[in-house]
Amino acid sequence: MKKENAIEVKNMTKKFNVFYDKANTLKEKIMFWNRSDKETRVVLKNINLDIKKGETVALVGVNGSGKSTLLKLMTKIIYPTKGTVKTSGKLTSLLELGAGFHPDFSGRENIYFNASIFGLSKKDIDARLDEIIDFSELREFIDNPVRTYSSGMYMRLAFSVAINVDADILLIDEILAVGDQHFQDKCFSKLEELRDSDKTIVIVTHNLNSIKKLCNRAIWINNGEVKMDGNCSEIVDAYLKECK
Repeated sequence: MKKENAIEVKNMTKKFNVFYDKANTLKEKIMFWNRSDKETRVVLKNINLDIKKGETVALVGVNGSGKSTLLKLMTKIIYPTKGTVKTSGKLTSLLELGAGFHPDFSGRENIYFNASIFGLSKKDIDARLDEIIDFSELREFIDNPVRTYSSGMYMRLAFSVAINVDADILLIDEILAVGDQHFQDKCFSKLEELRDSDKTIVIVTHNLNSIKKLCNRAIWINNGEVKMDGNCSEIVDAYLKECK
């Protein structure tokens, strides 16, 4: 990798196999007589991207365009069919609400579980525990099982852990749409603080006004391909014009 890059995506294609249930009734056999047992879908096609250290990048596009898949590939939850995805530095992600949380354990216990996944030692977590709890505003509920939490409370806890692991790269997928306006504003302010401290942030969101304020670059994904890449405001305006 080039030393100035945080993420490099080279000649990357991602395909998924979709398996169909076997036809059981006569009607289904007639309707789907020529359908195979599986279908291969190309979700991303020959993607080439360099994201530099310290950039704050928005991935925009309609649902199903491949944005979230690209984010998962950067996180290495899934792997490309062809090509490579490389990252440089410690990485944290917020891709699915409550991912890494055990529903029967308390919020406090899940802070330890979740932060350890991101590479923090118990000593590190001990030092940051109060800061994580205070940011989440869940001190009253922190010793309750997380299965009793609302989706907004899940998001508060997950975000609070992710921003306190001192990662170089933060990947976020629409999770900030959950929760009340007060906490969304608080999260946005924290992301601005992280941006200004030269962290690398890649975010998928449909809140286009927010990403105009937060991001200095946008990548428009359309039908699995990069349609535009450049100035955030220009690309958001072009995207909105096409969507009308």
